[in-house]
Amino acid sequence: MSAPHPQSAPRRSKGDRTRARILDAATALFSRSGFHAVSLRDIAAHAGLTHAGLLHHFPGKEALLTQVLSRWDAEDAARLFPPDASGDPTERLMRLVYVVARNAHTPGLVGLYAKLSGEASDPEHPAHDYFVERYRLLRERTTVLFARLFAEHEPPLPHDPASVAQQLLALMDGLQTQWLLEPAAVDMQASVRAYLTELGLALPPTPWTGEPAPGPSPAPGGAGAPGAG
Repeated sequence: MSAPHPQSAPRRSKGDRTRARILDAATALFSRSGFHAVSLRDIAAHAGLTHAGLLHHFPGKEALLTQVLSRWDAEDAARLFPPDASGDPTERLMRLVYVVARNAHTPGLVGLYAKLSGEASDPEHPAHDYFVERYRLLRERTTVLFARLFAEHEPPLPHDPASVAQQLLALMDGLQTQWLLEPAAVDMQASVRAYLTELGLALPPTPWTGEPAPGPSPAPGGAGAPGAG
């Protein structure tokens, strides 16, 4: 008897493939031109659809933007925050630093995050709930990561994991704003590494190569999973 064929991944429906194509087009255009300079008609044309065809899948530009951000976050979360919190914590911290380096090569999306996260402090903003949940999950998951790192260090480090997680997120956001204003004056990865070294968490170099960081394949998309920066 021949061995059974391995189960193949389920095929995506036509609607799923169309939504993915729209998100790809929106990501490319938002990154290149920013949120306000891009219209739904621009995105539809880039995706090879009519305006009405795009509206069949997304009710408006704000909803589309939230999905673009969520998908980008989900791809990072698949590497940084396994659902069971497994994996070597030092390796996961290295992946976080790698994401910081990657962000220096995606100024369009970094700029969108910086601008929208500030605008979304208004409870009436369409992305308010998204960013509230994003930062809540980032704080929680990064706290768990630092708790493991501090406990497993020899000798154990005395820092408060929750405070360090909040400080690191603030550092990363502040660096991104400074980098957007004056890229040549700010090395985001070096600054994050320096902060971690001061905590006693020195890491080996992980230079940006333009290739995906080692580890699990990124998730195909989804909402609500936070990335790292």
